Parts: sequence; structure tokens; C-alpha cells
Amino acid sequence: MTFKKIISAIKLSLSGHEQDYTEGSIRKAVFLLAIPMILELSLESVFALVDIFFVSKLGPNAIASVGLTESVITLVYSMAIGLSVAATAVVARRVGEKNPKAAGHAGAQSILVAVVLSILVTIAGTIFAPHVLALMGASKEVIAEGSIFARIMFGGSVVIMLIFLINGIYRGAGNAAMAMKSLWIASAVNIILCPILIHFFGLKGAAIATVTGRTSGVLYQCYHLYKGNGIIKFTLLDFNFDPSVIKSIISIAWPATLQFIIASGSWIVVTRLVAETDGTNASAGYQLAMRNVVFFILPAWGLSNAAATLVGQNLGAKKFDRAEQSVNLTAKYNAFFMGFVMLIFLLFSKWIIRFFTIEPEVVKYGSLALKIMGSAYIFYGLGMVMSQALNGAGDTKTPTWINFICFWLIQIPLAYILANVFNLRSTGAFMSIPIAEGLLALAAWYYFRRGKWKEVKV
Repeated sequence: MTFKKIISAIKLSLSGHEQDYTEGSIRKAVFLLAIPMILELSLESVFALVDIFFVSKLGPNAIASVGLTESVITLVYSMAIGLSVAATAVVARRVGEKNPKAAGHAGAQSILVAVVLSILVTIAGTIFAPHVLALMGASKEVIAEGSIFARIMFGGSVVIMLIFLINGIYRGAGNAAMAMKSLWIASAVNIILCPILIHFFGLKGAAIATVTGRTSGVLYQCYHLYKGNGIIKFTLLDFNFDPSVIKSIISIAWPATLQFIIASGSWIVVTRLVAETDGTNASAGYQLAMRNVVFFILPAWGLSNAAATLVGQNLGAKKFDRAEQSVNLTAKYNAFFMGFVMLIFLLFSKWIIRFFTIEPEVVKYGSLALKIMGSAYIFYGLGMVMSQALNGAGDTKTPTWINFICFWLIQIPLAYILANVFNLRSTGAFMSIPIAEGLLALAAWYYFRRGKWKEVKV
């Protein structure tokens, strides 16, 4: 591909025009989908980095408050991502079948499910926020300072749910650029408001800025779902309760949700283990390391989402070989990217953590965590592509079982044994992460190669 063609393809990928990804060059299809998806999820990670950059100036207690809250909020993310996976799979399959009306109806039904779930989470989270922090091993000072932050974040559960879900709908339709633009808006609002509101309101200002930013992104999404001219366009009739469609969405969504809850649950256990074994400084350092891990994982996740869309649409068009070729090519690109990031983490971990804080103990733990977790980064990328390919086909149960075995049956016991039995403390907890991720990548690759995902009906 010449430089001129590359520039032309980038412009096309960012234009917001839907493409038929069941025809033409697979490399171009991956490129057109991946560019806006990478930018979309890179901007999602900007939320995390902007918050922690400004919050870190408030001290270790504030960093720990944000980190511990975010560890639990990932359960909300898990539900949102689970529904998003289901929406992408169903919408992509209907688009591949050339049935945009059914695709739009399925998207609207998934939103109904998301709203009901988010109301329940908001009520529980706002009531029990201090207890959640205590359960995570937070000190009394962290609970006192962080409870209001946690309540506001849980109160914004509905916009977390919707921004992930609606972007999943757009991705399924092949319009990754619209998903990207919604996060551009959300991130821009957050970046502007975060330092201002932290200056006036302290830690809770960070939460207000984040929720406000996400809300602006959701409003932009909803406007285009009703007024846009793309493949997916909602009407009020699409929101009429449809038990058969909701059942189909839930049957795909619940294993996908459980899949990410399993992963998030293991993160919560490791987070608590770090806090218990080495205290607030270790917890703060670990949170800074995790924010950077997430920052570089999300672009790779964007490539993985491209694979999910390509699998869904090509299965809908009965082009099984094309679906498989798309995944293999995406995995190759992701391996190159994650290998490069792995080298950055191994060589420059201390400088990366020092960008956020100069507290010596926090830097020590953060740089160590970043090195250890980054040592298997290439496996993270391969595992994500293979898992998302299975999810995009509607086979959400297989990755869920893989996650359960690798994270709960291997990572959590291993983290405890290394930290307490071998007395490696937080270092042992860090070490359990790349081991589990490496095993997950190998298992997901094996099941993808078996090819049973081609037989899944959605």
C-alpha cells in the first residue's frame, strides 16, 4: 500500500461512512475498522490517565481511593462490555445478512437491558460505597476521603453502560468512526473539566468531570442514532419490548459479562492482596502501573474489536474462510504492536511512573509492577484477538470458561501462594498476572483453531 493510499484509507476510516466488510481486501477491511477503534479506545484510556495524573497531585490516599474504586467499577464495565459484545455480535450478523432494520431493532433492545441493569447498580453502589472501599482493604483515611468519589462514580453507572454499549452497536454496523467521535467528545470534556473541578472540589471533582464527560459522549451517540443517516437508525417502535430479541441478546451477553467479571474479579483480588501485603504506597504504585497497562492495552483491544466485527459480518454473509483470515491477520498486527510496547515497559518503567509521581516508595512499587506485567505483553494482545473473535461469532461461553480457569483457578491461588507462602508479598501478586495471561492466550488460540465458532447461530 503506497503512502498516498494509506492517507486515503485513513481519511475513509475516519469519515464515518459504513463499508461492506464482506467484500474486497481483508487487509484494507482490518485497517478501516482498526484505525478508528484504536483511536476510540486510546481516548477511553485517556480518561484513566487524565484522572490519575491530576489526582496523583493530591497524594497517595487520593491515588488509592481512585484505584480501589476503579477496581470495583470494573464490574460495571464488565456488564457494559458484556452487553456491548452481544450487541456487536447480533448487529454485525444482521448487517452481514443485509437486514439493517433488524440490526437497529436488536440495538434498541440491548439499550433497554442496559438501562435496567444500570439503575440497580447505581442504587447499590451509592448506598454501599464506603463498605466497598473497606472490603477492598482501604485504610480509614482512604475511606473517609474516597467515599464521595466512589458514590459519584457509581451514580454515573448508566452513562458507563450506554457509552460502551452504543459504541458496540456502531462497531457491529461497521461504523467505528462514530464510536470514536463520541469518545473524542467525552474525553475532551473530561480533560477540560478535570483540573478545574479538582481545584475547586478536590477528589470528588475528578468523579464529576468523568461522569460529565461520559454523559456528553452518550448524548452525541443518541442524537445520531435518532437523526443519523447510517445503517443503524432507531425509531420509538424499536424500543417496544421484544422478548425473543432480548432473550437472544441476554444469552450472548451473560457469558460475556461473566467473562469480564471473572477477569475484573481477579484484578480486585490482586489489588486487595497488594494493599494487604505492602500497604498504601504499594497499592498506589500498582494503580499507576495498571493505568499505564490499560492505556496500551486499549489500542490492542481496538484491533481485537475489529476482528469481532469482521467475524460477525462475514459469518452473516456465510463467508467462513474470510472470517478466519481476518482474525489471523489482526492477530499478527496486534503481536507486533504489543511486542513494541513490551520493550518500552521493560526499559523505561521507572521514567513512566515518575511522570505521575515522585514519591520514592510509590515509584519503586509502580515501576516493578510495570516491568513484571509488561514482560508478557505480547500474549495479552494475542489472547484478546482470539477471545474477541470467538465473542464476535456469538460464542461467548468458550472465552468465559478460559477466563475462569486462567484467572480464578490459576492466577488468584498463584498470587496468594507467591505473596504469602513464598513471602514475595506484592511482587508475587504482580508475577501471577503475566503467567495467567500467557496461559489464556494459548488456550484461546487453541479453541479458535478448532473452528467450532463457525457453527454458532445468532
